[in-house]
Amino acid sequence: MDDDALSRILKAAGDTTRRRILTLLVQEGALRVTALAAHFDMSLNSVSKHIKVLEEAGLVTRRTMGREHFIAAELEPLKVTEDWFAQLKSIWELRLTALENLFVSKDENDDRA
Repeated sequence: MDDDALSRILKAAGDTTRRRILTLLVQEGALRVTALAAHFDMSLNSVSKHIKVLEEAGLVTRRTMGREHFIAAELEPLKVTEDWFAQLKSIWELRLTALENLFVSKDENDDRA
């Protein structure tokens, strides 16, 4: 697992504005930076900074056509987080199974007594 990529993705997705940007891009497809900024009560420069963080995490790509910059969602990098959560889930399930086995074993021992 790429810990650096996971950290960048979690940092990027940890901000409400960046999650809203990703959601908009998934719902509407690639958008101009100015069109994205119109959805937020902040400056174009602030939206651009959020986009930069998403770019660094690999969650969006930028395509330039003349003076227009189009931003598109890239969801493939989220596989890193899916894998990490799957590992956490499997560890948790193993611990729950061990706890369940402990209770079953105790119940069986109590029945014999």
